[in-house]
Amino acid sequence: MFTMSTSGTAKAAGDYHHGNLREALVAAGLALLATQDSADISMRELARQVGVSPNATYRHFDSKEALLAAMASQGYRMLADAQKQAAMSCVHPVEMFMRSGCAYVDFARQHPALFRLMFSHFKVGSHSDEMKESGLLAYDGLRQGVAAALKLDPESDEVTIPAIHSWCLVHGLSMLILDGQLDEEMAGTSDIVQAVLIQAAVFGRQLAVWEKGT
Repeated sequence: MFTMSTSGTAKAAGDYHHGNLREALVAAGLALLATQDSADISMRELARQVGVSPNATYRHFDSKEALLAAMASQGYRMLADAQKQAAMSCVHPVEMFMRSGCAYVDFARQHPALFRLMFSHFKVGSHSDEMKESGLLAYDGLRQGVAAALKLDPESDEVTIPAIHSWCLVHGLSMLILDGQLDEEMAGTSDIVQAVLIQAAVFGRQLAVWEKGT
C-alpha cells in the first residue's frame, strides 16, 4: 500500500533507485490529489516534488493519462482494502456486508477527488489491464459480501443482480454526498447506507428469482 503522504520534502534524483520511481510518482500524485477537487495533475510538478527531471517521468508513464490510470488503480486497491478491513471486524455475514458498504461511502467522502478519478474520468473501454484487475478487487469484495448475506454461492448467477444493484445504490449515495445533494446530518449516518444496502440485496435477489422464472 502506497502512503498518501510524501512528507513534504522533495527527494534528490539519486534517492530513487531503479524500479521505484514509478511508485514514487504515483504516491506523489495521490498526495497532490488529496489536496484538490479534481484530477488536474501536472507531470512537471510531480517531477519537481520527487526530485527528478520532467523527462524522467516518461520512462514510466508515456502520458499524464497513463499516470492517472495508475493512480486510479491504486485507488481501487485502497478501496478494496478498506472494505476488507471493515468486514474483518464482524462475524455475522449481514453485518459484514453492511460494514463493507459503509466503508465504500466513507472512502468516497475521505478521497473525493480520487473517487471521481476512479469512477468518472475513464470509460470502460479505455481501462488499462492494471485498472481492470484492481477494479475487480472492489467489485469482487462486494459480490462476496452479497453472497454471504444472502447465503448464496459467490459464483452463482443469482448473485450478479443483487451485487450490481447494491453497487449502483451505494455508489449513487456516494455521489449524492460528494455533489452536496444530501444534508450533513443525513449524509453522515451509517443507518442510511445500511438501509440502502439491505433493500438493494433483498430486492435484487427477488428480481433475479423473478427473471429466472420468466
